[in-house]
Amino acid sequence: MIPRSPLDDPGNAAYAWARYKRLMRFMLGVTVAVIIVAMALLYRNNGFVSIHFYIATALGIGFAMLLMSALMGLVFLSSGTGHDDAIIDPLEDEQDDKKD
Repeated sequence: MIPRSPLDDPGNAAYAWARYKRLMRFMLGVTVAVIIVAMALLYRNNGFVSIHFYIATALGIGFAMLLMSALMGLVFLSSGTGHDDAIIDPLEDEQDDKKD
């Protein structure tokens, strides 16, 4: 029988997703700040090169940072709620046999 995940409980799931959304709002703010600093440094060092250069740089930094924070946030959500422990490990019996 498959064990129940703690995320199956609506209360636990609501709390976990609220924490995830709070983390993502924080990371959005950090990402915007990093983009502003990067644009200022690029303009100070290079002057006005091309608007396309600045747009591509801002989109690249923003996409990369938000994707990484979203994926890491999901890892934290899964681990923090105990969802990772609610699995059937087919290799668990083999590991127990090796210890004996």
